[in-house]
Amino acid sequence: MKRAIKVAAESWPLKTVFNISRGAKRTADIVVVEITEGGFEGLGECVPYPRYGESQSQVIEDIRSVFPQIEAGISRQDLQHLMPAGAARNAVDCALWQLEAHKNGSRLAGLFGLGEFPPVRTAQTISLDTPDRMAAAAKEIGAGLIKIKLGDTDIAKSVIAVREAAPKAKIIIDANEAWSMAQLSDALPILVDAKVDLIEQPLPQGRDGDLEYLKSPIPICADESCHSTENLEDLAKLYDAINIKLDKTGGLTEALKLRVSAESLGLDVMLGCMICTSLSIGPIFAMARGVEFIDVDGPLWLEDDRPNGCVFDGRRMHPPRIMTV
Repeated sequence: MKRAIKVAAESWPLKTVFNISRGAKRTADIVVVEITEGGFEGLGECVPYPRYGESQSQVIEDIRSVFPQIEAGISRQDLQHLMPAGAARNAVDCALWQLEAHKNGSRLAGLFGLGEFPPVRTAQTISLDTPDRMAAAAKEIGAGLIKIKLGDTDIAKSVIAVREAAPKAKIIIDANEAWSMAQLSDALPILVDAKVDLIEQPLPQGRDGDLEYLKSPIPICADESCHSTENLEDLAKLYDAINIKLDKTGGLTEALKLRVSAESLGLDVMLGCMICTSLSIGPIFAMARGVEFIDVDGPLWLEDDRPNGCVFDGRRMHPPRIMTV
């Protein structure tokens, strides 16, 4: 039976401005794909990211360019060769996963032998701000898992302030490529004293080689430098972990493959997301078992989420009921 596909752009206002080293965000600008077949439906969401040269209009154009193949019944495996890794493929891939689950009469969790996905402990992100305001946000979070967005100034003040405000929290810091090697080297003693648990993408993509001879006492995680399995062996020589995001890998299919490959190379895995609705978060739960660092608080930044979205209980994120994920 022939499939039908729709694609649309949406913008979701944030509760407050989300600041990182490369700019500020006030809305979650997303693209949604809907694929129907024989009365069954699959939905997928992606977040086009300007850092990777993506926009809503370009992602929609890329998805529309493969309408004929999708309508003809292309498989998820064939999709990997039809479209490159990135946001556009992610929306289509996740929609096909949900469509497959519904055709089988189950939730997405059923395709993984589960009745439903268990909740996960998620990081709560503190966006880039003054040290005092970041400390206030950390105090409100308390003893959970905190992720701090940092720039190239006030590094020590911000980290120390957050640690003093949340002495029992586990802490991830994320510079989003903002540091030089000298800044990283200077910051390490401070980060060790502050008992930081993970450093995420301190150097710009393309400067990863500078890490070759660094003996960091804190694990360093690749984010912007890692999209798929393509350059994984090179990254494994430089990093201790990788951050897997579906919008980078181009969907759950490649993300599952990336996790297996990363772990075979001795890399730890972190799971992340963009600022998004719960529709983006649902498929990530399929990968969460056994992962220590999970950052799926994207929907918590929205003024309003989708109906039946993720539920956050103060520490753990519960999977959404959107399309019976």
